[in-house]
Amino acid sequence: MIKVENLSKSYGRIKAVDDVSFEIDKGQIVGLLGPNGAGKTTLMKILTCYHYQDSGKAFIDGIDVSQEPDQVKNKIGYLPETAPLYTEMCVNEYLDFIAEARGFRKGEKKQRIEQTVVDTGLSEVFYRPIRQLSKGYRQRVGLAQAIIHSPQILILDEPTTGLDPNQIIEIRKLITDIGKSKTVILSTHIMQEVEAVCSNVIIVNRGKIVAEGETASISTKLKGSSTLETVLVDSANRFADEQSLEKQLAAVEEFLKIESIVKNGSEFSVVLDVKDDNSALVMFNTAVSNNLKIKSLSSKHFSLEDVFRQLTN
Repeated sequence: MIKVENLSKSYGRIKAVDDVSFEIDKGQIVGLLGPNGAGKTTLMKILTCYHYQDSGKAFIDGIDVSQEPDQVKNKIGYLPETAPLYTEMCVNEYLDFIAEARGFRKGEKKQRIEQTVVDTGLSEVFYRPIRQLSKGYRQRVGLAQAIIHSPQILILDEPTTGLDPNQIIEIRKLITDIGKSKTVILSTHIMQEVEAVCSNVIIVNRGKIVAEGETASISTKLKGSSTLETVLVDSANRFADEQSLEKQLAAVEEFLKIESIVKNGSEFSVVLDVKDDNSALVMFNTAVSNNLKIKSLSSKHFSLEDVFRQLTN
């Protein structure tokens, strides 16, 4: 549905997008995640034909964005960070204008407006001036103009910026509902937003892609493990020191790396990198087989925020 090949774009000496390549399949909601200035907006503007790349290629549904921009614009809906609204208009007037601009006439225009109002929850404010609307409703109007022509691809740049918590939840739910039938790229620097809405994530830093994959598993893919912390009690005095216990634990396949072992009397405080599957059970069995008691046991899974901070600092 979306294919990007070796895309680059510079502003003077600043390389905003640097040799970026990725593909997005039909029906995915993809989070484009990165710190401010990472190149997210530039990349989206190239995909929506508002900017042209210096090199590389980008395709929307097989159409080259630099060769056939009008065809591309018919296939996408775009909500920039600042919604393109005429605030002196009422909502109904604005959507009528957008529908006209998209080429709809008479009955078809009426049908598209009615469906869009239902999809975006604008019925209560349909006849109100846009300038009187809350930021949340203005974002809904912005989404309405992006989907009124029923595009298969929706590109949203920071859609929840400046909203209060309740408005954020409403807009996220709206995006999730829209994403059930469309391909969505959602630009943000908020990890919780990606985890709440997106099935896949692309992390961008300084114009380059530093990670990509499924949102639920990207942390595991990048880290390859989670951390297990335990305190073992050696009542039988089987292990004289840290090294003797380390040797025993190192032989267990599921224990990927021993971060630290500290002995305090008969107790050993142990921190391990482990495989996610059944790591607690493996530790339990290891303790039993070595006549050790488990005083405490806890695990820490790396979050998307942990990965983001590591890759972008």
